[in-house]
Amino acid sequence: MSTPTTQKAWIVERMGHPSKALTFHSDWPVPSEIPYNHVLVKIQAAALNPVGYKVMQIAPNLIAKRPLIAEYDFSGVVEKKNGTEFEIGDSVFGFVPLPLHSKTKQGTLAEYVLISGTCVTKRPSNVDAIHAAGLTLTGLTAYQCLFTDAQLETGQTVFIYGGSTSVGLFAIQIAKARGIKVVASASGRNEELVKKMGADEFIDYTKEPIHKYLTSHPPETKFDAIIDAYGLSDPSLYTNSPVYLAPGGVFISTAPVPHSLSMKEVGNFTKTAAAMKWPCWLGGIPRKFKVADVHESKADLEVFRALVAEGKVVGVVDSVYELEDSLKAYERLMSSKATGKVVVRIDKSLEVSSTV
Repeated sequence: MSTPTTQKAWIVERMGHPSKALTFHSDWPVPSEIPYNHVLVKIQAAALNPVGYKVMQIAPNLIAKRPLIAEYDFSGVVEKKNGTEFEIGDSVFGFVPLPLHSKTKQGTLAEYVLISGTCVTKRPSNVDAIHAAGLTLTGLTAYQCLFTDAQLETGQTVFIYGGSTSVGLFAIQIAKARGIKVVASASGRNEELVKKMGADEFIDYTKEPIHKYLTSHPPETKFDAIIDAYGLSDPSLYTNSPVYLAPGGVFISTAPVPHSLSMKEVGNFTKTAAAMKWPCWLGGIPRKFKVADVHESKADLEVFRALVAEGKVVGVVDSVYELEDSLKAYERLMSSKATGKVVVRIDKSLEVSSTV
């Protein structure tokens, strides 16, 4: 059966809330030319990411280079190939890195995606397409936070703020697989899940601001790294960190950007930006601050895939929506109530099983 020339796709056309930024097209072109070391994947499922709606809301069209297909994560089947190790019909999962997203205008809320072979790997047989759809972007982010940014080693300790977020859940599992002690925070309703993923200690952030709790209950041995998996705009966890973060430790935030354009959020972000850049010799915080910058790495992707294949890392799916209902999927993600990935099913023949 020949590949169609057009496809259904959600296109980001303007800045704003997803309901205003996105337009559904049923005749968007399918790439016809396959560059060397690229594959055309027929997408089975895609997963939403907070960075998707945040970029929609804060990045002007000129910077974001719109219009372009929305989102980054996918699972699917190789439809065409050129010079890669993949064969037509291979089940795969992968992601569109943010720099490539704006450059190529390829995204995953569509029926097809053209992507470099370095951003794709074979889907292990122990993972279905729904769960595989949400593995790559947040999984690689967690992996690179732990071992590229923090350079953690076996026997060290990490504190993960936002343990029930997608990045947080992956970070917990990956850290435990490498023999790293994990202290994680989330709301009390997610305590069981966070502990199930492997957290050694749990803190309910809803009972008391987390920086106040850690200041009054400092760990016996200071953390070697703190990973803010939620994307705090409030700088308090960082500015108080010398009490609970080791002198050589590093504070890593996935995206310390405003969650809205409210005065409070923008004000907190401004304070965080100032704290990040203010030098120690002028009274700044004597701890490193890094912003997670997930990048394509075939080596990292294959290590992560091996952890998934061995069953040491599993994806958690919060909910599944149809392609036509993607705006409802964004509503779920933006409610801050999602635990794990919000997935969009594109191949309607896929069965939706349990979430974990």
